[in-house]
Amino acid sequence: MFFSTISPLLLHSLYLVAIVAEAMTAALSAGRRDMDWLGVCAIACVTALGGGSVRDVLLGHYPLTWIVHPEYLWMTAGAALLTALIAPVMRRLRSVFLLADALGLVAFTVIGCQVAQQMQLSVTVVLISGMITGCAGGVLRDVLCNEVPLLFRKELYASVSAATGALYLGGQALGLSANAAVPLALAAGLAFRLLALRFNWQMPKFVYRDDWD
Repeated sequence: MFFSTISPLLLHSLYLVAIVAEAMTAALSAGRRDMDWLGVCAIACVTALGGGSVRDVLLGHYPLTWIVHPEYLWMTAGAALLTALIAPVMRRLRSVFLLADALGLVAFTVIGCQVAQQMQLSVTVVLISGMITGCAGGVLRDVLCNEVPLLFRKELYASVSAATGALYLGGQALGLSANAAVPLALAAGLAFRLLALRFNWQMPKFVYRDDWD
């Protein structure tokens, strides 16, 4: 009974924290590109809500989350504008945003897995759905800001999402209920991401230089 009560509430709370944090970090990226206030709000909304939107379009899962809950658009746009106003002090909060980003990554991943599970899709699609939800918003942000997406660089990001989804599904395969598997996957995924940041764990890089010319 405790897990059945706390897990949905935990995920929803983390989701709200995550979309606000993602919107604020996206606003800083937009500011580095000298965008106007409309551009800042647009980048923030795309980053915070884009992963879920891409997932839903690919899976045919309608209506989209921000259509059902348009207040999420106001939350993310408001967070972006607030960031523009307090940008000079944002650097001092870097560790807070790294923690919020890590929470968002694992929460988005589990939510994405659950959406695909509710549609009774295969395990492979469920896992990919979680990764898309966790990572696609950041890819859209980086593309719109003309940067190489973080997902495709050496930092452990997609790997953390994949591990979180695998732990969530693995826990259920071992007989845990979804409500018990959620906190375990969130805790393990969060620890993985924070350890990767702390010790600078990286993916191997492919470096190629064409010297034939």
